[in-house]
Amino acid sequence: MKLFSLLALAAAMTHANVFAGDIAPAWNTSAELGAITTSGNTAGTSVTGRIDARQELADWSNQYIVSGYFKEDEKTVSGGKTVTVKSAERVSLSAKAAYKLMEDGKKLFVLGTHVDDNFGAYTTYSTMGIGHAWGWENARDRRIDLEVGPGYFAGTRATGEEENGFTVRGAAAVRWRLSPSAMFSQSVSVERGTSNVHSIAEAAVSTKINDTMQMKAAFAARNDTNVPANKKNTDTQTSVTLVYSF
Repeated sequence: MKLFSLLALAAAMTHANVFAGDIAPAWNTSAELGAITTSGNTAGTSVTGRIDARQELADWSNQYIVSGYFKEDEKTVSGGKTVTVKSAERVSLSAKAAYKLMEDGKKLFVLGTHVDDNFGAYTTYSTMGIGHAWGWENARDRRIDLEVGPGYFAGTRATGEEENGFTVRGAAAVRWRLSPSAMFSQSVSVERGTSNVHSIAEAAVSTKINDTMQMKAAFAARNDTNVPANKKNTDTQTSVTLVYSF
């Protein structure tokens, strides 16, 4: 499965959805960025960023996410020379189109994702999935979303070995408004294939600075049950970012 195929399908779905709806598309987009630079005994730079664009139509809900994480460290080699070594480089893309059913909160969706991770257990990991989604909202302060369905994945291990096959995917997301200015969110997705279980989880707390700016603290973990001998099963990331909504 190629990245261009996923993006082409997402573009086709969006194009069709715009003409299928009777209302003008309503966009809700957020962009977040965080960076850390250290010097002295430990020197390096890390940058994380994410763009999350959501589109609401009469019959469709669409979501597009682009995120990246990059890290460079300065190390001293023989002769006292200082060199910069890249230690993390990951880019993730996803596109999802969900058709709203007659019953409130229920949808049918199609999802495509792609990850390039030069230092991960899988250097590339692409998926395509379909399924059923449910959503519940309680007085606008709590919301729960569930997804389940079959899919297909294609990936390249860090060893260069290529892998592909069918999967079963489940996902859950919770949003809880703690106060008028604070929000807690938790999401988890699990894809079970014939030789590997791939899961992603994130917990985050965000607080409003003003009408368009927020500060977000998050902890994320990515896990694969079957990895090469020189790789760990779980990668984690703790971040503090500024989020701009428009």
